[in-house]
Amino acid sequence: MLSKLHSRGYRVLLLIEALICLGVMRVAILTVPFRKIVAHYHLVQGETVIVPAGRKAARAESIGWAVRAAAARTPWQSACLVQSLAAMLMLRRRGIPGTLYLGVAKNEDNPAEPIAAHSWLRCGKRTLTGYFADNRYTVIAKFSW
Repeated sequence: MLSKLHSRGYRVLLLIEALICLGVMRVAILTVPFRKIVAHYHLVQGETVIVPAGRKAARAESIGWAVRAAAARTPWQSACLVQSLAAMLMLRRRGIPGTLYLGVAKNEDNPAEPIAAHSWLRCGKRTLTGYFADNRYTVIAKFSW
């Protein structure tokens, strides 16, 4: 019973942290050029080849869940880039490597906006945020830490 309470408490704390990170990243995206965000967090171009295992992999999964769950409930827009950056913050804080992807695709649904942009975050082989990242998106940038 005690471990169940601890687990619930851990999930609540993760949700609170995710909510804070989503807010911070939403403000950052609205006020700071993306290149400065990249520089501030020392992101490097390219993918990480490190695949977390064990506890780190489980923590990464929990972070993905928390960011997606909190993003669905924010009073502000927490689109894919905000979610990717928030999860990146949470992973970095725990020393867990990952890769943030930016992609574009032809937007056939909306002729007024001919290009659709998308962001997703991967940790190892698992996509933590941005599940709509399918083969229709062409990757234009990759950043890892």
